[in-house]
Amino acid sequence: MIYVRKSEERGPTRIGWLDSKHTFSFGQYYDDRHMGVGPLRVINEDKVAPGAGFGTHPHANMEIISYVLDGALEHKDSMGTGSIIRPGDVQRMSAGTGVAHSEYNHSKTDGVHFLQIWVIPDTQNVTPSYEQKHFSTDEKRGKLRLVASPDGRDGSLSIHQDATLSVGLFDGEERAQVTLEPERTAWVQVARGEVTVGGEKLRQGDGAQVANVDSFDIADGADAEVLVFDLPMAA
Repeated sequence: MIYVRKSEERGPTRIGWLDSKHTFSFGQYYDDRHMGVGPLRVINEDKVAPGAGFGTHPHANMEIISYVLDGALEHKDSMGTGSIIRPGDVQRMSAGTGVAHSEYNHSKTDGVHFLQIWVIPDTQNVTPSYEQKHFSTDEKRGKLRLVASPDGRDGSLSIHQDATLSVGLFDGEERAQVTLEPERTAWVQVARGEVTVGGEKLRQGDGAQVANVDSFDIADGADAEVLVFDLPMAA
């Protein structure tokens, strides 16, 4: 089974400095048909104007992943962490018992384009923590590179959930096969370009849930950047 969520069906938030599209219900956008998949609760595609951003605000008991597509995102938090996140970087913040952070466009002249991802943790009230790693283009070219997992294996970021996130770049004849274990589901998000997922053509901003299959292919890419979540059925 493949269920496709088209880019234009996503919920919008547009204010002066922010153009955001919500794959699942978020903020003032609510649709009880789209509340996430398993523990995957939020995928927001955010475009932030130069010098603007999200002021300091709190989070608790959430795994928050930031994935920058273009530009530079400046992060500061109440743990004392400060960093600049650029394309190829993946950042994970475990909010746990509570943390406050801000996210701003680091540039005064260019926009920043990134995905903000929330995963519900399987353990409540952990000590807040932060992690950031860079994954090169070569690591993702024509294959899926694991970037987040519950045990931090293969140099991935660690998250408090029985879920994984892998990222790949696909063009032309490059392809990858994704295997799903029983009682698991996948969510595929196309960050840019276009690609075929299990025979379905997806374009930038499209997402798809894949379930009740042993495996599926990612193929026929055209400058595609793809995120693949392997998830338990329930949060």
